[in-house]
Amino acid sequence: MARIVVVHGIAQQFKGPQTLLASVAPALRDGVTAAVGTAGPELGDDDITCAFYGDAFVRPGTRATTVPPYDEADVEPDYESELLLEWWLEAARVYPEVLGPDAKSRGVAGYLAGRPLKRPMVRRALNALTHAPYFAHVAEPLLIFGLKQVRRYFNEPGLRERVQEAVAQAIEPDTRVLVGHSLGSVAAYELLCNEAVRASHPQWQISTLVTLGSPLGLRGLIFDRLVPAPDKGNGSWPSGIRSWTNIADAGDVVALVKELGPRFGPQVDDHEIDNGVEMHSVSRYLTAPATGRAIADGLAR
Repeated sequence: MARIVVVHGIAQQFKGPQTLLASVAPALRDGVTAAVGTAGPELGDDDITCAFYGDAFVRPGTRATTVPPYDEADVEPDYESELLLEWWLEAARVYPEVLGPDAKSRGVAGYLAGRPLKRPMVRRALNALTHAPYFAHVAEPLLIFGLKQVRRYFNEPGLRERVQEAVAQAIEPDTRVLVGHSLGSVAAYELLCNEAVRASHPQWQISTLVTLGSPLGLRGLIFDRLVPAPDKGNGSWPSGIRSWTNIADAGDVVALVKELGPRFGPQVDDHEIDNGVEMHSVSRYLTAPATGRAIADGLAR
């Protein structure tokens, strides 16, 4: 019975739960060992599982083998271009080699805020992100596909529920810790806040939430679209959760708001870490001692 469930982020539609587990489980074990040594909990093959929802973004009954040859013309106005702008501004703020929209210096928060990028600016944003670590190794069509997956999660009827149902199916009565990476942190959070789902699963015993490289704190595009909706600028606390640890790399462009405590309450234990050049990598996040400590503590409760 899985005591730990890991929820993946975007662009994993090529894989499956076992493929993901093959890399996630060793990284998670290494993180726990780095944090608490050999005296920590023993994690066998049945203690860790991955919730897989990547197939929600491809045609039913298929497994995508290629990403469409997307370019700037395929970045939709409004949501996709606004999220691309946020990534661009954050990359320009963090990395000197990434020029901001003014083409003279690093980006300034709020520049062009709330306005869709015109097509030439979309091209500039995509070009600029090629100079940012992590994005430099992501093919442009895959980056655009990632934008579309986030947009679809929040805007496409039924898909949000399908993603959360995939997470719910992975949770077992022995599950104590739910770990969400990137968009997976949004799905994990919303699932735990869904009172109807929690009521239909009285056997759930999850008491610890760990979010890695999470975009949950981004106002407008993410935070203000959560279900349940924030109340007076404050996000809901997930039902049944006694401990929430949020971990973000200082240079993670996707985790635009590094600290979630100001949005969801001071009970959130925020940690800023350094994942090196793979700042948004789930494996780097899982091997971090801060992540291992949160998971070990969650299993001990």
